Amino acid sequence: MIALSPTPVLHSKALVLRAPAAHDYPHWRDFQASERSVFIRPAPEFDEGLVWRAWAAVIGHWVMHGWGPFVVTPQDSDRGLGLVGPWQPHGWPEAEILWNLWDGANEGRGLMAEAAAMARAHLYTDLGWDSVVSYVDAANTRSAALAERLGCRLDPQAATPLGKPCLVYRHPKPEDLA
Repeated sequence: MIALSPTPVLHSKALVLRAPAAHDYPHWRDFQASERSVFIRPAPEFDEGLVWRAWAAVIGHWVMHGWGPFVVTPQDSDRGLGLVGPWQPHGWPEAEILWNLWDGANEGRGLMAEAAAMARAHLYTDLGWDSVVSYVDAANTRSAALAERLGCRLDPQAATPLGKPCLVYRHPKPEDLA
């Protein structure tokens, strides 16, 4: 198996956050082909070439930045359930915590809230970040609700990526969560 640059593996009671791998691509592709990806799809219509390049960008974050999004898996399986973690492609005004759950059957179980909280703690504690946002499409009410559940607050003064309108949620620092 080909490995990326050294990547941490984060554990909770229910989840593992690990580096993305080639075997995750079919799950990512299926997610991108579904209506679940409408807010993040690289093109309005499914285009497997663009989807493949988007997955390459996910993996490439680890090489280019030394950090990147994690694949979320259950403790008892290596099957990817979604993606969570730091993301800052060229043109993003700030690094963000992104999240997406690949299969709607996993909604409502608190998995993404747990995964996003773990990723955020890693960014603040292990990487020493002092600020991070999440960019959320205004029509994506589930994602906005998750940001609010995580204690994020809207930051109307923050710049948006690529000049696209969206909601910018600023994540609280660890000391503000106590």
